[in-house]
Amino acid sequence: MIIILYTIIIGLSVKIPIIANNEQTSRNLFYHVPMWIAMYTQFTISVVASVMYLASNDLKKDIWASSAGSIGVFFGLLGFATGSLWATYTWGGTLTDDPKQISTALAILIYLAYLVLRLSFNDLDKRARVSAIFNIFAFALLIPLTYIIPRMVDSLHPGSTSSPGFSKNDTDGTMMRVFYPAMIGWALFSVWLYSLRVRYKKIALKKIIHA
Repeated sequence: MIIILYTIIIGLSVKIPIIANNEQTSRNLFYHVPMWIAMYTQFTISVVASVMYLASNDLKKDIWASSAGSIGVFFGLLGFATGSLWATYTWGGTLTDDPKQISTALAILIYLAYLVLRLSFNDLDKRARVSAIFNIFAFALLIPLTYIIPRMVDSLHPGSTSSPGFSKNDTDGTMMRVFYPAMIGWALFSVWLYSLRVRYKKIALKKIIHA
């Protein structure tokens, strides 16, 4: 929490370089990208837990997978929202036909489908097995959709073939001194939320088993 408070306070007050037409909206780098890092952290935990479940049939692993999946979707939506807000001021529209925005929206929809899929089963073991398999395919699509493909095509988003990133404009490293702690802080915050979710779902599972 201390790291997050640091990035929020310093991120809003530190002097940053003016990069292209971003003006002061460049400060969103301290919040938008760390949300994605938190999302990647949770989806990685989720897919590892799904693989572990398939290997053991232990419902606790399914709890790990579903808990991380739901927290990952939460941060994915936050990342998409902050990115869309940024696009409103720099791209001229909240929702555009930019490849990065389209592909990330598709990735989040796939994980939303994972959560909906879980609601389609009453049998705990069947739900865990089917959703675990779906989760593996969802993760296999996550990196290409949100990272690889957007970097291979022309996009308004920084980091694409036609739009360089911010690092070369941050000559004195001011932004990076806030950016890197922000990534660590939000990732750790997501893990804390994940641990709370796991505890809650374990209690719910015990009630179902002993009902």
